Amino acid sequence: MGRVAAPFATFDCYGTLIDWNSGLRAALGSGELLERYHEVEPEVEAETPGMPYREVLAEVSRRIGAPDPDGVAESLPSWDPFPEVRPALERVRRDGWRLVILSNTDRDYIDVSMATIGVPFEFAIVASEIGSYKPALEHWRAFERETGRLPDVHVAASLFHDIGPASELGLKSIWVNRLGELPGPEPTREIPDLSALPEVLAEL
Repeated sequence: MGRVAAPFATFDCYGTLIDWNSGLRAALGSGELLERYHEVEPEVEAETPGMPYREVLAEVSRRIGAPDPDGVAESLPSWDPFPEVRPALERVRRDGWRLVILSNTDRDYIDVSMATIGVPFEFAIVASEIGSYKPALEHWRAFERETGRLPDVHVAASLFHDIGPASELGLKSIWVNRLGELPGPEPTREIPDLSALPEVLAEL
């Protein structure tokens, strides 16, 4: 019998692995501006799918009246991972999973964030290099071109950007519901943070 290939788990990064809301709230200066940011960002990404994410950050920040739009973009590399992320991912790798990031961001941002997380990933696909932002399906299509297959499971905190399109593709998904939200698109499984990820992946 041939050797069975190790399974792939793909991950969103910001909001799932990196504490996006804390970093962005600090950069914007208020929770109110953070809420507005989440409302406006999908509009800008849909209008300009080829725009580098650094420019998306600055443009959204300008539209919502942030005091220092360029400073918001400059702050992203300093944002920290959630505390349970590294031990959870280390265990998942020991269990034989191959890890890949699919991110609505730029290469320089994701390289710094992966180094901060401190766990090896096979590779990362970023929006600025494929000219597309999730929830469009191009991240998964690029992954398929790279590996010859779709991932075994996708892990993410955003129903809109990630769980919805994963469901559209027929993928198993794990929704990291850090904010206690009500589901829209139905994930395969739901967890409050990544602490239980190794057990849930084993079950899937």
